Amino acid sequence: MRLKRLHIRYYPPGIILDYVAGGQEKSRCIDLLHLTPTTNVNELLSEIRRIEPLITDSRTDQVKVLIKRLQDKLSQPDERNFYLFKALRAHILPLTNVAFNKSGSSFITGSYDRTCKIWDTVSGEELHTLEGHRNVVYAIAFNNPYGDKIATGSFDKTCKLWSAETGKCFYTFRGHTAEIVCVSFNPQSTLVATGSMDTTAKLWDVEDGKEVSTLEATTHSDRAQGRNQ
Repeated sequence: MRLKRLHIRYYPPGIILDYVAGGQEKSRCIDLLHLTPTTNVNELLSEIRRIEPLITDSRTDQVKVLIKRLQDKLSQPDERNFYLFKALRAHILPLTNVAFNKSGSSFITGSYDRTCKIWDTVSGEELHTLEGHRNVVYAIAFNNPYGDKIATGSFDKTCKLWSAETGKCFYTFRGHTAEIVCVSFNPQSTLVATGSMDTTAKLWDVEDGKEVSTLEATTHSDRAQGRNQ
């Protein structure tokens, strides 16, 4: 393995490592969740080096600088004041999830009432109600940073792709055999990923609505079989 570069992650505190292994570029993160402004940097650095072989002598000073930058960030006073902006009578049954678009100008809510609603953040006005699921709308997502599409995942085992601007349903993705519990777009907004209680994840093409691939969970027996081969 060969370390290529280091990145800082301010929240939650951490350092991301980009490296090459087997000819492929990969990344992993050193989480520093317990870092405080008073943490001993040298002791922390020694612990990192003990568990992370990619941090060699030549990278020690760079990691120390990143840790101190994180400490400086943590030591800055937070002078933000939070207050109740609006209370919305959103759904007739409890909410399951909320998600904002990248600019924060609108947000969506999912509910046990089987709908998803799109709201204007400033006015609190309901823009669209997305209807069509036959069970709880449990997972919701904007295709940020674009924010022009919405994916909803339901306990009815389907995921739907909607227009955030008109509320029109583009596609209904069918194929899971149990409840869908998470949905997400890729950064390019070309794929939707769904995760289900059927222990699979599926990728769907945003343009044509077709299933691209199914990712199946690895069980203990699968891993044991792999070691025996």
